Amino acid sequence: MFEGFTLTDAEGDGVRLRVRHGGGGPPVLLLHGHPRTHATWHRVAPLLAAAGYHVVCPDLRGYGQSAKPPTDAGHRPYSKRAMARDCLALMRGLGHERFAVAGHDRGAYVATRLALDHPRAVRSLTVLDAVPIGETLRRCDAGFASSWWHWFFLGQTEKPAERVIDADPDAWYGGDPARMGAEAYRDYHRAIHDPATVHAMCEDYRAGLGVDRDHDEADRRAGRRVACPVQVLWATGDDLPELYGDVVGVWRDWAGDLLAGGPIDSGHHMAEEAPRELAGALRAFWRALPDQSSMSR
Repeated sequence: MFEGFTLTDAEGDGVRLRVRHGGGGPPVLLLHGHPRTHATWHRVAPLLAAAGYHVVCPDLRGYGQSAKPPTDAGHRPYSKRAMARDCLALMRGLGHERFAVAGHDRGAYVATRLALDHPRAVRSLTVLDAVPIGETLRRCDAGFASSWWHWFFLGQTEKPAERVIDADPDAWYGGDPARMGAEAYRDYHRAIHDPATVHAMCEDYRAGLGVDRDHDEADRRAGRRVACPVQVLWATGDDLPELYGDVVGVWRDWAGDLLAGGPIDSGHHMAEEAPRELAGALRAFWRALPDQSSMSR
């Protein structure tokens, strides 16, 4: 898994991150979703490295084997703003002042916050199976609450979800070694059986319902948008079109004019299920960037 890549610890914004990186050329940062680790990219990252990119895949704070800092009443240590600062520090530590970022699921929210908070650092943004947190909650209806009820379950504090999940993580999260890849599955399995990781992942959702929404709404009121080109991809086997209709259209208020997107023929975990199609879509987007001379390989 990740042949030719380096596995190491690196500094985020005052926390330790586990990170795997490899290849040479323009830097790209890949951010996983819940409940995965960076290993979810193990089929995509080598394709991008072989195409001439320096590919960086961290475990987000709280996930996998990255640090799990103590939380607070506002869940701020698990805000997407805090995770975005981790990513910025990580990339600067690797010598990259500007880079492309792609995020899936919860990682898409971190990638979006990174682009909003640090526009000079982010060359382009790709979001996979996501619309902004603030947009999601603003549009929340019975259909979303029925399909995505886990947002509200994991976000509870009075009757925390950790007790339910820790009782039988395999029943709660599932996972298929044949589909994920044996090594990636082992990495994920280790993570979901760690109560500290389960707690941190719940904190991610608690932050999403509070402080993350506040940050998105503040940006909306201020008219702040993502300044870089944005690519929006969604899995045909997921429910974003059913929930939102024109998925790219949802992003227009957030992304400005340089916006592209389309479906990937896959289930939700597209990096595992459709790696070649996903890698191809990423490369095509990067090659078409206005500053393509420094991103095309």
